Amino acid sequence: MDDDRKTYYVAVGAGQILEDPTVAPFEFAIRANDEELNKLQDRFEDLSSADETTAFRYADWVSGSDKEMLGEYDRQMRGIYSLLYELGTEETKRHIESAGLLEED
Repeated sequence: MDDDRKTYYVAVGAGQILEDPTVAPFEFAIRANDEELNKLQDRFEDLSSADETTAFRYADWVSGSDKEMLGEYDRQMRGIYSLLYELGTEETKRHIESAGLLEED
């Protein structure tokens, strides 16, 4: 139901979900209920874990291709952009489409 949705402002690079658009820079506006907001927060946490794993593996130069090392991080990012698209305002959806953020390589 759309009644319980609120507008949030998302800064993907910082992994922030804001209620007040004047607090920090943001890229996307979304409309989400509590469950959807929790799902997005979980995705940001998963992205942070994937980013730490990638950085650790890269620093230690563990065997495996660069593409393999970045694969999980890329999957997490696509998942975040997909959810942002699903919850996004019309402007957010247009921006994600025009930037090709949902496309796979």
